Amino acid sequence: KNKDKDSGKMKILIVRHGDPDYEHDSLTPKGRREAELLAERLSGMDISKFYVSPLGRAKATATPTLERMGRTATECEWLREFDAPIDRPDVTDRKMITWDWLPQDWTGEPLFFDYDKWMTHPVMARDDVGAQYRWVTDNFDRLLASHGYVHEGRIYRVEQSNRDTLVFFCHFGLECVLLSHILGVSPMVLWHQVCAAPSSVTTLVTEERREGIAILRMTGFGDISHLYKHGEPPSFQARFCETFDSPDERHD
Repeated sequence: KNKDKDSGKMKILIVRHGDPDYEHDSLTPKGRREAELLAERLSGMDISKFYVSPLGRAKATATPTLERMGRTATECEWLREFDAPIDRPDVTDRKMITWDWLPQDWTGEPLFFDYDKWMTHPVMARDDVGAQYRWVTDNFDRLLASHGYVHEGRIYRVEQSNRDTLVFFCHFGLECVLLSHILGVSPMVLWHQVCAAPSSVTTLVTEERREGIAILRMTGFGDISHLYKHGEPPSFQARFCETFDSPDERHD
């Protein structure tokens, strides 16, 4: 079997779940097809460890890969979809998810572009979104430390260089939190200006230019080549209408 392992680099794959059936926290028939095509791709890789969200749609996405490879995944509560409801400025009757604002509202707030200050914005501070963010990123750091990479400031201290490949089956909002932490970018920018389609794979690898000091470098974002290979179109989930007069694409 053809194995995909980068010499001298630890590799992290962040996988968004397949096309979701949110009502039942599972996958649509399309999502199940996506998961099978993803399994064909991942099963050809030399993967050290699998981690999965406790939510059904992430587990259903992981299952074909795990079954094909005869493996199991470690379930991590912190990999569930990012859960920090806020009072969005244009919605007054209910709490909203943190990571879905109208462009004209969030782009007008300079704090939201600042990695170190975005969570101090009054809306975020009122519901202590920072605590949820730190809960996720602290757990992620502890996990990487167990694989030999200790987060210190904006870099990683290498206690044990390795060639492990770690796969995380999770969710778009949560993926953006991890990338925000790794890359030093405000999650508001990632939540609103990038899109990882269902079943997509984002790849990061370690780069150790001086012994004992590493960063994680993103070499691919939201890759769905496993879908294109088989003529499976990408899902529109996590996106909104490309033009306002598009009747079949969601507006809100």
